[in-house]
Amino acid sequence: MLESGNGTIGTVDLSTGSYDAIAQFPGFTRGISFCGPLAFVGLSQVRESAVFSGIPLVERLRNAEERTCGVWVLNIESGETVGFCQFKDGVQEIFSVEVLSGMQFPDLVNHDPKFIGQSYVLSDAALFPHFSDLISVNFEIS
Repeated sequence: MLESGNGTIGTVDLSTGSYDAIAQFPGFTRGISFCGPLAFVGLSQVRESAVFSGIPLVERLRNAEERTCGVWVLNIESGETVGFCQFKDGVQEIFSVEVLSGMQFPDLVNHDPKFIGQSYVLSDAALFPHFSDLISVNFEIS
């Protein structure tokens, strides 16, 4: 499960209710999808506001530049980050992440030239240099 206020992913012991963090991320965790042992975790860049002041993530990452927006790929068996796609400008929030199993070259139908001009396609080699033998995924991020 994701604990957004701490920017972590972890497990919950259902008998005790205790939470055990597996990994910590540099953003507000929002959205998760799995493909084998890989968790694709969406991160939103938390802005300093009355709503978010005082949460552990903001306390840990005091400089707004440290707070990140993007999609991180975590091996849930080892707790190791195996890759990420970070948005430096233009995108500050991720609401959902979904692995499209079995899809090759998924696309959005949109005829807006501005939207198309700001879309990015990442190859398998760019996303998964260490896990190309496990999975084959292409997805479009905009």
